[in-house]
Amino acid sequence: MATHIIEDLAVEIEGEGPAVVCVHGLGGTSNTWTPLLPVLQGHRVIRIDLPGSGRSPLPAGKLCIGSMTAAVEAVCRRLDVNEAVFLGHSMGTIVCQHLATRNPSLVRRLALFGPLLCPPEQGRASIRARADKATSGGVAAMQDIADAIVAAATGRETKATQPAALALVRESVMRQSPAGYAQSCTALADAQAAAVDGISVPVLLVTGDQDGVAPAAAVEAMAARIRNSRMVVIPGCGHWTTFERPQECIRQLDTFLHPSS
Repeated sequence: MATHIIEDLAVEIEGEGPAVVCVHGLGGTSNTWTPLLPVLQGHRVIRIDLPGSGRSPLPAGKLCIGSMTAAVEAVCRRLDVNEAVFLGHSMGTIVCQHLATRNPSLVRRLALFGPLLCPPEQGRASIRARADKATSGGVAAMQDIADAIVAAATGRETKATQPAALALVRESVMRQSPAGYAQSCTALADAQAAAVDGISVPVLLVTGDQDGVAPAAAVEAMAARIRNSRMVVIPGCGHWTTFERPQECIRQLDTFLHPSS
């Protein structure tokens, strides 16, 4: 495993074989995907820290879903990736959907965890408020934001029995740059849905039964629009699926990647 700086982004690359490109969500990093690495053996796994997230610096200009999508495309070009399976979590699922609609030849399959088309209208104001808090409060505010996310976005069973998973979520959010996190929040708050009705590749949609960000009813409606999709609801799980229920995520992803096995 090695970290490369590609198009000014921190990109982890591991293994050989067909490409799998991993796109984290708001408050995430390449480590969102660390729990799933065992099932990705035999692939060239490319894990990107999006602009302004994790170890990637905040670029000049305003972040938006379009610029994040373009950044992922640029990494793929630099690495000579012409076709790949894309994994997305949360905000990263929106990036993956836009990628699949604007550059369909690049996308072989999509596996989306905690998926959403875009934030519901009633949720956009609270995301913008989080951006304002990160901007005004800096590092201290990131702790408050992280604690609120742990409380609201993880499942009851996770809170009761998986302190390490809670620590992973908290650390992932707390270690974000306040400025980068704020701009990522604004990008998410402004996000619009891709034309997912035109996606024809196989799509796996995974959510938790306690996921308030990507509730099962919303994911079911999303699945109804994507003709070659399969939806899975993981019991006892909130929004941070890969941290909260890694073994179930591995099982579902294995079936998706190897449908004939």
